[in-house]
Amino acid sequence: MTDDSNEHWKRNLIVCVFGSFTTIVAMTLLLPFLPLYVEQLGVRGHAAIVQWSGIAYGATFFSAALTAPLWGRLADRYGRKLMLIRASLGMAIAMSLLGMAHSIGQLVLLRLLAGLLGGYASGSTVLVASQTPKDRSGWALGVLSAGIMGGNLVGPLIGGLLPPLIGIRNTFLMAGGVIFVTFLGTILLVREQAHGSGARARRAGGWARIPDKRPLVAMLATGLLLMFANMSIEPIITVYVAQLVEPARVTFVAGLVMSAAALGSILSSSRLGRLADRVGHWRIIIACLSVAALLLVPQAFVTRSWQLIALRFLMGLALGGLLPCIASVIRHNVPETIVGGALGYSVSAQYAGQVLGPLGGGFVGGHVGMRSVFLGTAALMAVGALVNFFVERRRAGHG
Repeated sequence: MTDDSNEHWKRNLIVCVFGSFTTIVAMTLLLPFLPLYVEQLGVRGHAAIVQWSGIAYGATFFSAALTAPLWGRLADRYGRKLMLIRASLGMAIAMSLLGMAHSIGQLVLLRLLAGLLGGYASGSTVLVASQTPKDRSGWALGVLSAGIMGGNLVGPLIGGLLPPLIGIRNTFLMAGGVIFVTFLGTILLVREQAHGSGARARRAGGWARIPDKRPLVAMLATGLLLMFANMSIEPIITVYVAQLVEPARVTFVAGLVMSAAALGSILSSSRLGRLADRVGHWRIIIACLSVAALLLVPQAFVTRSWQLIALRFLMGLALGGLLPCIASVIRHNVPETIVGGALGYSVSAQYAGQVLGPLGGGFVGGHVGMRSVFLGTAALMAVGALVNFFVERRRAGHG
């Protein structure tokens, strides 16, 4: 029985990594050509094109944040595999329809639909967290996190290459086709070990069933903080880089700076996850937050572009261990019947960080100064490390 379950969780992990990678690529590949598509759909004027591009891009993450806890609870009740099947089929349909939009209103509605029907990556986190042996959960979630980060990194690259070759509409149709392959793979290859938790999940009191709520609250805040830190420099990065390099190289260097942190996280997530399985997930979370806070300070005072790229890469290495460790801590501190719902709230908190990060960074950068964005984010990360340290100490003391 143990060998079978081990074989299943490893195969499940492979399918989930592939599916999460492809769906994240599909969600992010439109970044390079979105303004062009918006213009094709009849929007005129630079300001209007930029505004509608932002609305269309953010729509998916807005609806995904709202529905993530619902899909998590339904996964607890009806099965995690069923939610992956729903998400992959829904994303395949939504992505294909995006290539058939004829107005900006349709584009925004379909982006909302993609977030509403999607959630494959968050569903994969629930499945991998619940089906993987606890002593391997950090490593497995680290591998999955690398796949998700890889999708974020590769998506815009593919979005820059394909449209000139096959056209914007065909790019969406191809993305839908690839996600349909994920749908078939999920049906045929994923095996979910039954826990008989459906009836118990229906009776479960949710939040009231969590004996100690502090670890969950700390992980929700940490997930929000992670995404806030990653995204806070997005609105100012091009302007900041313009102070360091000549005008002709600004966009290229800004792209390298944005990619450096993601590449660092891809390289470190599985290794830090494996280390966390040995030394403890809380210790890695506290260390990652502390190192990230230290690395943010010199980013405010760089004088060369390579210094900023190197520091963002090192920061990505540090932050790579956070997502798998957050999910592992939640799994270890929440009853099995409501793991999906708790991880769904964690995903929503991370999406909130993706929204608040650019808003906060843009406001502080515009009104206080760009250095303040790095220093303010560093202070928040340091506070997060201290909070996690004290929560873990109190939890261990009561344990």
